[in-house]
Order: sequence, then structure tokens, then C-alpha cells
Amino acid sequence: MYLADHTWPELGDALSDGSVALVPLGSTEQHGPHLPLATDHLIAEGLATAAADRSDAFRTPTINVGVSPHHRQFPGTMWVDPPEFRDYVESFSRNLAYHGIDRVVFVNAHGGNVQHLREVGRRLHEDEVAYAVEWMWDESIPELVDDLFERNGPHAGPKETAMITHLAPDLVREDRLEDARDGGLVDLDDADTMVHGARTFYDAVDNSPNGAFGDPTDVTPAKAERLFEAAADQLVQLAEWIGDRDEGELFPEPRVEREAATR
Repeated sequence: MYLADHTWPELGDALSDGSVALVPLGSTEQHGPHLPLATDHLIAEGLATAAADRSDAFRTPTINVGVSPHHRQFPGTMWVDPPEFRDYVESFSRNLAYHGIDRVVFVNAHGGNVQHLREVGRRLHEDEVAYAVEWMWDESIPELVDDLFERNGPHAGPKETAMITHLAPDLVREDRLEDARDGGLVDLDDADTMVHGARTFYDAVDNSPNGAFGDPTDVTPAKAERLFEAAADQLVQLAEWIGDRDEGELFPEPRVEREAATR
């Protein structure tokens, strides 16, 4: 169910303690010469929509701009600073809890958001406002991603190209797939930005001139569908698992007292 499609009387009857919200989060940032800036938030929204349709969870509106300053050299990339991003997502989540939704899955499709969503979840958990977890779609199916694509990449590579091929094929610039591969960085081991164990880079452009990583030419519609369905199934199972938990299982354990002396 998409929360924003309903009226307040309908939601007043539907929402209750134990309700689960799926909050799609992504970014609006460069994804090489072949994918749209909307890639991450389209993936997050597509997966959250599918999971909400297949479970009792509510999908919220999508948070489209994330923490992406490391892509700033590429025209069109948008970002917010980490403190503002964390505060916004926390306030958003507290609003959901006010209406009775005390279980939240941050359906995330942007690596730059991960640590900040984990911090928001920690704050909400500590205050016993809501139980919120960050879920990164490709981390739920790592073996399948590796099996499907020979030369993966963390950004604008075959896995993200496959997801957009499934969700919005008209947005994939198929005539630029080889350009993405040949003008980007196919293998991270070829990067020369690790020096004596230190990461000497801060921006994506330091490693990939066109912002793409991996080989997106290795994508087919069949692989794309298989990838999407596997990730959506994992999200459905996660939403159901959280929804089935007793409240006492989700919030912090009481302080551990000093054990009584045994002698």
C-alpha cells in the first residue's frame, strides 16, 4: 500500500502499533554516461513498491536526494550534507511513529547513505521511538550479483544497469554502454589510488573519469528481472520478519546490573 494514495480516514483505520513502513531512499547523482541521475531513487522506489504490494507494509514517499558530495564534479549531481540528511530522516521517521508506525525499513539504494541511516536507526532505537533498519538491496543478494555478472562495480555498473533495465528500460542509453565500460574503471584492482594502505581519493572522478565502475554491457532483460525479483523477495521477507516481532524484542534491553557476589 502506498500511504500517500489514501485519505486520512482510511489511514486512521489502517494504521496501528506494529505497522511497518518502507521508506525508499536514494540519490540524484551521476551514474556514468548511460544511466540517469535518478538511478538510485528509482531502484529504491521500485523495490519498496513491489514489497508493499506483496505484504502488509506501507510505502512512504521517496527521499530522492542523499549524501552524494563525492560525485559533485559531474553536472547535475545533487546532495545534502550528512547532518541535515540525518536530521531530516530522523524527523521523517518520528512523524511515522506519531501515527503508529513504529517499525521502519529504510529501503536504500545509495552507498553514501548507509552510515547515516544506521545512525538514525540507532537514535530512534535508543529513544524507543521506532525500530528502524537500513536495507541495501544488493547486500541482500550478494551471491546472485556475483553469479550474474563477471565484472561488477560498486557504482553505475551491471547491477544498477540491470535494475534500471527492468524498471525503466527507456532511460538506459544502450548506445553508451560500451562508452561507460571503456571510459570508466572496470576493475577496482586497477585503481592506483590506494597508497601504502591508505585511500588517497575522496571523489568518484578520482577513480573513474566518466563515473562508471564495472562492465554494464553484460546485462540482459532476463538477468535484470531475476535480480529485481530476488531483491524484492528479500525485502518482503524482512518486512514480514519485523512485523512479526513482539515489541519487547525490538527495543533496548534493560541495563545490566552488577552480578551478586557468589561467595
